[in-house]
Amino acid sequence: MSESGGTFDLVVLGGGSGGYAAALRAAELDMSVVLIEKDKLGGTCLHYGCIPTKALLHSAEVADAAKESETFGVRASFEGIDMAAVHKYKDKVVGGLHKGLTGLIKSRNITVVEGEGRLTGADEVTVDGAVYKGRNILLATGSKPKTLGLDIDGEKVITSNEALKLDRVPKSVVVLGGGVIGVEFASVYRSYGAEVTVVEALPQLLPLEDEASAKLLSRAFRKRGIKSEVNISYESHKVTDSGVEVTLQGGKTIEAEVLLVAIGRGPVSEGLGYEEAGVRLDRGFVQVDENLHTGVGNIYAVGDLLPTLQLAHAGFAEGIFVAEHIAGLNPPAIDYDGVPRVTYSEPEVASVGLTSKAARERGYEIEEMNYNLAGNGKSQILQTQGAVKVISEKDGPVLGVHMVGSRVGELVTEGQLIYNWEALPSEVAQLVHAHPTQSEALGEAHLALAGKPLHVHD
Repeated sequence: MSESGGTFDLVVLGGGSGGYAAALRAAELDMSVVLIEKDKLGGTCLHYGCIPTKALLHSAEVADAAKESETFGVRASFEGIDMAAVHKYKDKVVGGLHKGLTGLIKSRNITVVEGEGRLTGADEVTVDGAVYKGRNILLATGSKPKTLGLDIDGEKVITSNEALKLDRVPKSVVVLGGGVIGVEFASVYRSYGAEVTVVEALPQLLPLEDEASAKLLSRAFRKRGIKSEVNISYESHKVTDSGVEVTLQGGKTIEAEVLLVAIGRGPVSEGLGYEEAGVRLDRGFVQVDENLHTGVGNIYAVGDLLPTLQLAHAGFAEGIFVAEHIAGLNPPAIDYDGVPRVTYSEPEVASVGLTSKAARERGYEIEEMNYNLAGNGKSQILQTQGAVKVISEKDGPVLGVHMVGSRVGELVTEGQLIYNWEALPSEVAQLVHAHPTQSEALGEAHLALAGKPLHVHD
């Protein structure tokens, strides 16, 4: 007979960004909460995604700064990459954040259960024989790297999980997949000194980004010596004594020391009792309504389990939404177009709102303005190239902001406010931006859209 784990207002299955955000907000709203996690609190983002990858990208930026120091009149030499020290730095960052999160969860009187949970009814989750009853259940079991069924040996054929632990810098890498994960690792490995080729089956790198941004990134990657094979499919690979030989559609082959499989992440939903409880799945993704409700009992789902943006901050927002919805606060539905997206490669790619293609498909008559960072003082100081593109409805509000260049991820917040507050280009044009900052590029693009171009050449 199974023992009782107790009854709670909210049972959360999964302690990643979506799950722990829901748990924290629900506890704040005086609900009793149990948070069930089989691995470590913080999930993919903290341990295998956002945080450790950005630590690698920052170390890569420091490597580039050392290599290019003479450009800035500084004599420094690049001696190479000490992977053990890189991992020590990365793990210290992750460890500190994990400790802080664990303390925060504890301080809110949230019951944390370590173990693999399974949905065993419309109102219960079972962990190692203990049954946790929930007036509400939240599924937040996240995602894992897709592998195409390839044999991941952890040495010559790896996913992003193994790439985060690799104890050496490979001489050459083929990155299978030109989405965010593939592009970020390609950027890191190039900075570390590897020969890199990115293979993407779709016509551009970062297929979800605006075509203009993808072109700028491809050009920047070419300058950095990163090769891109787009609009071409992977056929097969064989492991050799020295690494791997990858065969592409049409018979082209590429040899490398390592094959990084970065074709995206798939939901973790199999064998957890979801379908048995009546929860609808499509390709493994949980189907929900605008309130993130599954249509079964009081079962909700958030994060990478949903076929929405696989971003930690989207999951975080979804978790808060569910807690507030359960509490009867009637929160507004999440506008996924208004969620900012950043790829932290060198150069960075950041956007919010619609691409030109999506805006036209939705029937908008649009106006667009490209402002090249060559005209921006701070970008020249940083020696970065790229552009800011703003899309607006003709005689209407801004529909999208798309940026490429070093550090533009920090600029997307203003773009987010502009898009979400439905600002007109003329309203943004009135705002005075600090000089010299890269934010001026955003201001200049809006000035030009408003018919007042200052530093824009015809």
